Amino acid sequence: MENPGTKQRIIEAAISLFNTNGIANVRLTQISDEVGISVGNLAYHYKNKEAIVEAVYAQLIEEFAEVLSEYLTDSSLLDFDKQISSYYSFFKHNRFYLFNIFEIERSYPTIHSRWQRYISKMIVQLRKRLDYLVDSGSLEKEKADGDFDLFAQSIWITITFWIPQQVIRGKTHRHEMYRKAVWALIVPQLTSKGKEEYDLLIRPLIGQS
Repeated sequence: MENPGTKQRIIEAAISLFNTNGIANVRLTQISDEVGISVGNLAYHYKNKEAIVEAVYAQLIEEFAEVLSEYLTDSSLLDFDKQISSYYSFFKHNRFYLFNIFEIERSYPTIHSRWQRYISKMIVQLRKRLDYLVDSGSLEKEKADGDFDLFAQSIWITITFWIPQQVIRGKTHRHEMYRKAVWALIVPQLTSKGKEEYDLLIRPLIGQS
């Protein structure tokens, strides 16, 4: 009978090693050593490295789907800030995804295709959230057609790539810094009502995180 505890330990060990070394540079022996089991025991649960990568991405997509499910509990800035924090936790834990985009596209096209669908959904969510913030009176209206499409893409880029660019530059990537980087894009576009809400609800939280 399979031991789900061991399987999960294998996945977490693989994620840790992928984060440090990249998917292509990790060997089965490294994963088994990290878990503290033999290669034979590892193969009992996952027959090869490809199976481990697929299991890792299955978990990654499930976790990302949970973050997406937090979308628009309400239309407040606080609701958005909570989801930004969830994105931070997700991308911090799964940094390997960003450093291995081209490896996955080349070697695991099915995984890449499925992941792209979720990224597209994320961008659509961000775009719709801008409309909701306008409707609630917190965000200035779009000045020209297409501006919010570009705005949503800019927010997506910051949410997704802020951590790896910090790593590449040898900088820290703390939670509050991440949130400030995202909000730096949004705050200039807030209405007086939105800025009041931000100062009252978001700024104190960022200062305490």
